[in-house]
Amino acid sequence: MDDKTHSAITRREFARRAAMVSAAASLAPANLLNTAPPSALPQAQQAPNASKLSPESQAEVDSRIQTIMAQYGNRLSDAQKADIRRLATEAQPPLDRLRAFPTENGEGPALYLKPLMEREKKTAPAPPKPAAAPKNS
Repeated sequence: MDDKTHSAITRREFARRAAMVSAAASLAPANLLNTAPPSALPQAQQAPNASKLSPESQAEVDSRIQTIMAQYGNRLSDAQKADIRRLATEAQPPLDRLRAFPTENGEGPALYLKPLMEREKKTAPAPPKPAAAPKNS
């Protein structure tokens, strides 16, 4: 039983590695990771809305899918592979819009994290009343 836990990958580790591979694939040049042209992929592997993407975006999607399949393909079912293809294709248009936004080197982030915390205001304690001096009688 101990051997099985060392060879199996956890869901958290899978998600972490998939996110890292996806990020690396999106930053790498598309022609570096792409070993086969998109037309060489079987029709079942191409997403239905692939025609809406530019050739560069489609190449990036294909390279992202190939990278994930190369690393995790033997562990995934056909339905999971189809989901990965669908998600990679659906994620590309927002990435393209984000990359198209012009920024300058000196610009800061649009939003600053400024948590609003309401705390009770502490009132200053009343000064202590002077103790009455003992009467000497």
